[in-house]
Amino acid sequence: MSARLQPGDPAPAFTLPDAEGKPVSLADHAGRKVIVYFYPAALTPGCTKQACDFTDNLDLLASSGYDVIGVSPDAPEKLAKFRDKEELRVTLVSDPEKQVLQAYGAFGEKTMYGKKVTGVIRSTFVVDENGTVAHALYNVRATGHVAKLIKDLKL
Repeated sequence: MSARLQPGDPAPAFTLPDAEGKPVSLADHAGRKVIVYFYPAALTPGCTKQACDFTDNLDLLASSGYDVIGVSPDAPEKLAKFRDKEELRVTLVSDPEKQVLQAYGAFGEKTMYGKKVTGVIRSTFVVDENGTVAHALYNVRATGHVAKLIKDLKL
């Protein structure tokens, strides 16, 4: 289990391929606030709900200075299918080696249906303009999470 990030920690840098295979880096967003969220799998009910919620609120988030990046272990091809099927406007990136997931503490042991399993821990991080973690939220729920995040950020 990787260590969990805390507010005030530097956000781990990353460069991962997006749905088109083009590299996306956290550094590309320097000077802007970034919501980086980690989800288990594209095209599943909970992850679809969460991605659609971020897309539905993207204009509000963007106008408030936030970019949104969703990270999963899915291959870029699956991310493209997910984006197209659900008409997603958030940036989706692929972390098949799970290095970024581990760097953010978003991969490890979790309880699923009463059993301990190892996998992606649904997590969201708000990174400030200086690359510092402002919020580190672990084990978030897919449904209602975006609304709560917007409320917590006072947007």
